[in-house]
Amino acid sequence: MIVINNVGTSSARVRRRWLERVQWSVLLGLMVLIYGSHAPLIALTKTNGRVPFNPSSCVVMIELVKLLISLITILLTGGASALHAPPSLALVAPYAVPALLYAFNNNLVVLMQGYMDPSSYQVLSNLKIASTALLYSLCLGKKLRRVQWLALGLLMGAGVCQSYSSLDLGDLEKAYPEEGLRLHITAWGLFLVLVYCWVSGLAAVYTERVLKSQTLPLSLQNLYLYVFGVAINGLSSFSSVASERSFLDGYSWAVWAIIIGQAANGLLMSVVLKHGSGITRLFVISCSMLVNAVLSWAVLGLQLTAFFLLAVCMIGLAAYLYYR
Repeated sequence: MIVINNVGTSSARVRRRWLERVQWSVLLGLMVLIYGSHAPLIALTKTNGRVPFNPSSCVVMIELVKLLISLITILLTGGASALHAPPSLALVAPYAVPALLYAFNNNLVVLMQGYMDPSSYQVLSNLKIASTALLYSLCLGKKLRRVQWLALGLLMGAGVCQSYSSLDLGDLEKAYPEEGLRLHITAWGLFLVLVYCWVSGLAAVYTERVLKSQTLPLSLQNLYLYVFGVAINGLSSFSSVASERSFLDGYSWAVWAIIIGQAANGLLMSVVLKHGSGITRLFVISCSMLVNAVLSWAVLGLQLTAFFLLAVCMIGLAAYLYYR
């Protein structure tokens, strides 16, 4: 009888682990698709090389959608009692820091599109692999093995391969003369990318620390985070009186797709940081580079070369070395 119970327990454990792997695979797959489609979607919104909508309003809408989803989740899961009494300042204050960092970077992502093409942005933003890994090791005290550092180096190498591959792309100005789509990046754009990567790494590491240091339900932690996000980004948006565009001016299906996608990605990322690791986020970003290349080929007419396949192999090898 004991043997039967042990066998049953072992079988249930195997099924549970298999289900968890499937859930993580679906979650990470969705994040890769959303990350990879972000830059091409922004390119599709451009008119005469410029985005027609107010970037600040787009960020506010993303934060607002995440806040509403978090609130609905709390209500549906029976956590409404946590909303009756106001939380202590010491409890919610830490969530203001990542909200400030994410608000800064969300606006920076849109701003950078004016100084580089979508593929250059997607490739160069992979420098956050190095910045996040260093901050992850220094700030969280996570010691990585040599083979894991090698794996992260391979991720960087995959980005270099994809960047070199983009140098062999066709003449986009001839294909899209009215939109001026071509491979380019300015010195100001390179500086913004470097700032973006360090702030992105700091935001991810700090958020992971806050989420894991508190035993609150994730939906409630998200609520605190996005309350600050809406407030901070709202002030930033409405204080930009110099803008000639109204709050929702220039919105199209592509803009709404960006809003929904980025809201979903933010919520999924909180799951990864709460129950997984910030390094997993790096692999998602690297894989999204490949999705970006495929979508840019299908939508924007960019050409893929043999270096694209090399980048795929390097990312696969990096994942194997890091998680083996």
